[in-house]
Amino acid sequence: MTMQTALSGLTGAQTGLNTVSNDLANASTTAFKSQSALFEDIYPAGAGKLPGIGTGLEGISSDLTQGALTATGNPLDAAIQGNGYFVTENNGAQQYTRDGAFQLNSNGQLVSANGSNVLGYAQTASGSLGSTLGPITINTGSMGASATGNLGLTLSLNSGDAVIPSTTAFSATNPASYDQSTSVVTYDSLGNANRVGLYFVQNPAASAGAVPGWTVYAQPQLANGTNAGTPQTLTTLGFTSAGALSSGSPATLNVNWGNGAANSAIAFNLAGTTLAAQSFSVAGITNDGYAPGSYSGTTIGTNGAVQSTYSNGQTVSAGTLGLANFINQEGLTPVTGNLYSASATSGQAVLGTPGTGLAGTLSGGNLEASNASTSSLLVSLIQYQQAYQANTSVIQTEQQDSQRLVQI
Repeated sequence: MTMQTALSGLTGAQTGLNTVSNDLANASTTAFKSQSALFEDIYPAGAGKLPGIGTGLEGISSDLTQGALTATGNPLDAAIQGNGYFVTENNGAQQYTRDGAFQLNSNGQLVSANGSNVLGYAQTASGSLGSTLGPITINTGSMGASATGNLGLTLSLNSGDAVIPSTTAFSATNPASYDQSTSVVTYDSLGNANRVGLYFVQNPAASAGAVPGWTVYAQPQLANGTNAGTPQTLTTLGFTSAGALSSGSPATLNVNWGNGAANSAIAFNLAGTTLAAQSFSVAGITNDGYAPGSYSGTTIGTNGAVQSTYSNGQTVSAGTLGLANFINQEGLTPVTGNLYSASATSGQAVLGTPGTGLAGTLSGGNLEASNASTSSLLVSLIQYQQAYQANTSVIQTEQQDSQRLVQI
């Protein structure tokens, strides 16, 4: 009986040594969660007041506390701050990880360190997120040009500017025929950064005490400075007695660029333009067109948004990473490669996005370090070694006693 008791202690000490050794080996493994061997005592059936007959393994417990964040400088890396696991897929099977060392494969898909697809909710054409998890694909090639279709322009017009007589014909080359001028960039279908010159003329008031209207002329110009057609009357702006814009916006400018690009119909929105005793200025410009661009890089936001930037200044969202939570994360089954799989004990994954529900947020450019404490593990290693040696001594003593009995 003593031999069996010592043997169980020897086996338990070996299990403890294996567990501590594994933790030490993974002290530098990204997002590794340390483990502890749990033991239980063993008594014979109906033992009553008899001593126990050894120890047995009750289970392996994981310490799921978050590890420290380590800055990597890689914008594709992401660490989870709080609850949750990244969702990956390999050969149709979903697995879960806290290891956010991501990269892009040759198809532009976001993948984990072992090459599994990182799943999320892809951005739809309407700008909303899809409802099902899938791979996140990033356009790492070039981005085509987009012609300007809508141009927002907020102006501050000076009521003290001279009134231009109606008999004065407008000419872009005659400063006496207009009060103020500016120009805005507009992109054609080929991505050329053409310009539209805008000229502002304060008209005579329609009646005594009435607020004068302002006529806006437009002169399209190619990127090389050549005029694309003749000047056009874009609109006439009307104002209230308080100087607020009352009419004339929006207005459409039709342009035949004559450079091989498609004809443009540019909607000018001048909402917010004011008339007052103020200096002329352009308070704001918005433009939905842009030139072609090449891929610059991708970042991951705190809410899991995967956004790519391009050399033309555009930012495109490929989607948002998904996070999984479990009713009992202690029940997850560890798998090689910093991965876990769901089990009957853990329950099914509860899916969401970072920062919603129970899910934590993400820290881009960082990775979660192992939570294994080297100093504590070395102490445990010594304790298990001592237990192993003590049980070995018991076995040796039992063997010696057995030999003496045989010799008697």
